[in-house]
Amino acid sequence: LLSVCRSCLVKYLEENNTCPTCRIVIHQSHPLQYIGHDRTMQDIVYKLVPGLQEAEMKKQREFYHKLGMEVPGDIKGETCSTKQHLDSHRNGETKADENSNKETSEEKQEEDNDYHRSDEQVSICLECNSSKLRGLKRKWIRCSAQATVLHLKKFIAKKLNLSSFNELDILCNEEILGKDHTLKFVVVTRWRFKKAPLLLHYRPKMDLL
Repeated sequence: LLSVCRSCLVKYLEENNTCPTCRIVIHQSHPLQYIGHDRTMQDIVYKLVPGLQEAEMKKQREFYHKLGMEVPGDIKGETCSTKQHLDSHRNGETKADENSNKETSEEKQEEDNDYHRSDEQVSICLECNSSKLRGLKRKWIRCSAQATVLHLKKFIAKKLNLSSFNELDILCNEEILGKDHTLKFVVVTRWRFKKAPLLLHYRPKMDLL
């Protein structure tokens, strides 16, 4: 397995379909669909390099502001500020009081019940493009960038009372999305430089012969 900077790898795969190290063909036409996010490696790098995470988030925010787009990292940025505040307490930079243990316990419980709200967020518009299915009453949703197309299928199936989420196809720019694609991957590869929300369409699954 190869771990490299995602932005560098995406740029490389825009013009190539091989591994940058061993030159083995990843996929003839859609190599970007076969790369994954190495969260463990990213966490290790962030811990080894002081200030890297904050610097990366700052660059990301400047990038979205430059394009006039919504900044999906706002909530995550607020979470990092909270984390820095907690770290300052742990390092003795502020005076501890008799309620510190109680507050820490409450904060930990709140963090455990976060339900991915502190993740980078993606705004989505889910439109139906088939007369065989009805549209959603609430087609505008906001969820974690780590959510997958499969999560969206299950969400739509539940809202439409379908017997199985396997009855659905979800498309972006008229291209069927793989069930394991994360929304972050879809935004980077199929909604680049376009303004939010990410527009997705759903329809009954079509069996290709």
